[in-house]
Amino acid sequence: MSEESDQRAPEHGVVIVGAGMAGVRTAVALRDEGYTGPVTLIGAEPHQPYDRPPLSKAVLLGTAEHSAFGIDFKALDVRLRLGLPVDGLRPADREVDTPDGPVPYDVLVLATGAEPLTLPGSEGVPGVHLLRTLDDAERLRPVLAGRHDVVVVGAGWIGAEFATAARAAGCAVTVVEAAARPLAGVLPAEVTAPMADWYAHAGATLLTGARVDRVEPGAVILADGRRLPAGAVVVGIGARPASGWLAGSGVALGPDGSVIADAALRTSAPGVYAVGDCASYPSARYGARLLVHHWDNALQGPRTVAAGIARTGGAKAAEPEPYDPVPYFWSEQFGRFVQYAGHHADADTLLWRGDPADEEWTVLWLRDGALVALLAVGRPRDLTQGRKLVTSGRTLDPERAADPAVPLKSAVR
Repeated sequence: MSEESDQRAPEHGVVIVGAGMAGVRTAVALRDEGYTGPVTLIGAEPHQPYDRPPLSKAVLLGTAEHSAFGIDFKALDVRLRLGLPVDGLRPADREVDTPDGPVPYDVLVLATGAEPLTLPGSEGVPGVHLLRTLDDAERLRPVLAGRHDVVVVGAGWIGAEFATAARAAGCAVTVVEAAARPLAGVLPAEVTAPMADWYAHAGATLLTGARVDRVEPGAVILADGRRLPAGAVVVGIGARPASGWLAGSGVALGPDGSVIADAALRTSAPGVYAVGDCASYPSARYGARLLVHHWDNALQGPRTVAAGIARTGGAKAAEPEPYDPVPYFWSEQFGRFVQYAGHHADADTLLWRGDPADEEWTVLWLRDGALVALLAVGRPRDLTQGRKLVTSGRTLDPERAADPAVPLKSAVR
């Protein structure tokens, strides 16, 4: 990865492309780190920068009008350029291209996030929705208010959260999942089995092993011929890094479309960093390159980026630690608070804490006796203690760790 060696005065300063959590927190962190040069934050949407998690909850249900960040950008001396898509990067010229012309930079931060996958053949069909932006949520609010029959395509995290909100609004909800179970690409079958029951308990219908053949106005047609009435169709089948605009720029991308960053979140192009959902980074902790599409990653990564920029820009900043956090996310669905920390891909042992038929339980993943990940349902104390244990790499006594009455921190060998 490139080292920032250009010591020119910051005529153009730092340009951040992407005004979501990762971009906004980078701007704030730069000032916290003592960077005094110009900072420009470019956002494709016309709205004041906002947080995304409330979109599938309070904003969608109409209990909040927006989720704008409570940040005084003027006081921070951060220039906002909103409603301005960026469609190209020329590292040799240190410029990004926009419909308003090129924007020069001394240092560039890519914070464009991820974009939802569309259901092939559904583009342009009336009544088909995605849920990623504030405008998406505002288009869906009258659907819920009108209590329309809703078909959700995809039983992942976003599908479950939207189904939860739609049921709370009184809509009839059918969730269609091509895999044999919800969250099939994320969690093992024994963990998702009890989670599948949550749909029925909430009054939603979950159809697994069901592939969509086509979407028509007012209906979803499955591959087996079943026709599902749909006043609205919400597609939640995953997301990919929003990196298509970097084609031809020379910035290295992974096979998953992520911007390849190093442990300091620098890309292959001089003076260009990447942070948040659009970037993958090497994890020494897990021995793998991780692409994490979750809020906490967009919150933590900017501190590493800002420290690196401030240090090379002459501010008195310490050498940033390699970026290697314990991944963390949460989801609120069907009356349950679900939290996950770690990365369980190479675990060799799975332990249950509690009965999955109950409202509260936890799953632990161990490798060579050390906790590497956990999923906590309604047990926030397990998550808090377990996250620290994952960070420390301490080994556990399996018998005590599996006892839900024993605090996790007391199960350390």
